Amino acid sequence: MVSTSSTAGGGATDGAWRPRLLALDIDGTLLKWVENVGTTAMQVSPAVYAAVHRALDDGAYVVLASGRSPYGMNRVADLLDLHPGVGEPLWVVASNGAVVFRYPPLEVVHEETFDAAPAVAAILEHRPHALVAVEERGVGYRVNRPFPDGELQGESTIADVADLVSVPVSRVIIRDPDATAEDFVALAQRLGLQGTDYVVGWTAWLDLAPVGVSKASGLAYVTRELGLDASDVLAIGDGRNDLEMLRWAGRGVAMGQAIDEVKEAADAVTGTVYDEGAAQELDLWWPPM
Repeated sequence: MVSTSSTAGGGATDGAWRPRLLALDIDGTLLKWVENVGTTAMQVSPAVYAAVHRALDDGAYVVLASGRSPYGMNRVADLLDLHPGVGEPLWVVASNGAVVFRYPPLEVVHEETFDAAPAVAAILEHRPHALVAVEERGVGYRVNRPFPDGELQGESTIADVADLVSVPVSRVIIRDPDATAEDFVALAQRLGLQGTDYVVGWTAWLDLAPVGVSKASGLAYVTRELGLDASDVLAIGDGRNDLEMLRWAGRGVAMGQAIDEVKEAADAVTGTVYDEGAAQELDLWWPPM
């Protein structure tokens, strides 16, 4: 257990530096995983809520950055009461950077798409029984078969795989409940998946995205719009899909339960999500009164 953030690399930790933008992963960073379920509880702890609002009160921008679809992220913004003043909607980086939107109301301002058909066909050749999903913005997902309960937010509509990837998409999810995360890491490395970037989740969950798209690229878009850059950003995350973000930010912080690869990519490691690790890190910059 890590009780306080500890320097693990070259992040900006001297007294002259102060975060101007706070980039927060959601699942495993803001929300706690439910044991043996594979989903997170839709509840933000008082400590994390208070720490985020101290940052807001100090004038920092708060940007949610997640692999979730936009539909699954505005609800978290509501939990945190991230509702800036009139005319200043929140910036949100969704779908691992493929979609950037403002909220409220939900308005997509940037989206990256790609032809996912070749990569999906290559994966299904090796995992023919895998589940496939593409986002249906504002509704939920289109899937080839139902996913395990709670894993996708919104409504799910059944369709053939060929129909799912017949047009360019911003993100594809491949899920195989009979495999492991390590199986998917090995498969993705073996296939190469030309023309596509990918990230493997905690389970046998593979996100396919356009080449060069990540949470870091989505956040780079936001910082340009705000007149900031990476050096102004404090980013906190726990998953493989946070690697680029943690390396890119002025200070990247890994949650205590993250795998070693994620911790090694970060400048510092904080407590686990169960120990309010995000609040521990934010308290360094915006201490409680």
